[in-house]
Amino acid sequence: SIAILLYMVRKFKTPDHWYPSDLQKRARVDEYLSWQHFSIRGKGSKLFLMKLLLPLLMGQPLPPEKLEGATEELNAVLKQFEEKFLQDEPFIAGSEISLADLVALVELMQPVGSGYDLFEERPKLAAWRRRVEEAVGKQLFQEAHEGILNAKNL
Repeated sequence: SIAILLYMVRKFKTPDHWYPSDLQKRARVDEYLSWQHFSIRGKGSKLFLMKLLLPLLMGQPLPPEKLEGATEELNAVLKQFEEKFLQDEPFIAGSEISLADLVALVELMQPVGSGYDLFEERPKLAAWRRRVEEAVGKQLFQEAHEGILNAKNL
């Protein structure tokens, strides 16, 4: 949860870039962390459920029109994310990775785990993903997402 992440940042005195002491950068991180609940998380989780989990439980895929609606909703918030939060910066809060970037990418990996490659036709989003992966380390990134990326093999 966001609350536990903020607790850990404060308790363990992590490097400043994760939750910047600069008030403008911190406000940017806080803005994203508040926005993402009903946007990226909500729409990404919905697509994951509809595309992967519900068909698994029901034994058949959902009607295509239901998936199209969920995909359109996710695409709309991805556009907002690129325009509002990424803009022309390497990361959400500027030139360094922050908690906002970690939370964002974790949420985006759910639809990817269901088989929807949301990075494919979005070069700005794909470049941001590569920067986040490089910042945390590719091996750690793969380990952290192994379960969700293999969910379609259930």
